[in-house]
Amino acid sequence: MVTDVDFTSMISEEEKEELKAELAKLEDEISTLRQVLAAKEKHLIEIKQKLGMSLMNELKQNFSKSWHDMQTTSAYKKTHETLSHAGQKATAAISNVGTAISKKFGDMSYSIRHSISMPAMRNSPTFKSFEEKVETTVTSLKTKVGGTSHTGGSFEEVLSSTAHASAQSSLAGTRLPESEEELQC
Repeated sequence: MVTDVDFTSMISEEEKEELKAELAKLEDEISTLRQVLAAKEKHLIEIKQKLGMSLMNELKQNFSKSWHDMQTTSAYKKTHETLSHAGQKATAAISNVGTAISKKFGDMSYSIRHSISMPAMRNSPTFKSFEEKVETTVTSLKTKVGGTSHTGGSFEEVLSSTAHASAQSSLAGTRLPESEEELQC
């Protein structure tokens, strides 16, 4: 347990006067140093203004240096490598989906030319297989990229909205193919 000790009774009156004088002297010195510091800071600001250096430039330089320092840390490098690798895998997966879609649409071109009926096309084995592969791929990508939230609607809803948008654009002046050769392109 700490108790307050009264040092005033231990020192003489003469020592008290000396300590009071030293205290006053220290307070004056501190005050003088604060004034000198303020004057030097003011002079510093004036010099920086003359050199075209502003607070904003200093903040930019500090930010740039901090950003550079952060980029050189091992945690940043490891995270950057991981995200780059994930991006490359996602790009490859999307490319594979595009290739599969192109191939399936090529396989279905015969069915489309000979039977324009959408329900007949949707019930075809090729379309069912294509639909299953796309849904599997989309589900897999959603799981890998960021969870299993289902916000895009079913494949049939997306297909229906695409067909509707396509019909709207053709009504707005888009030219439809007139021959089988144009359809195959």
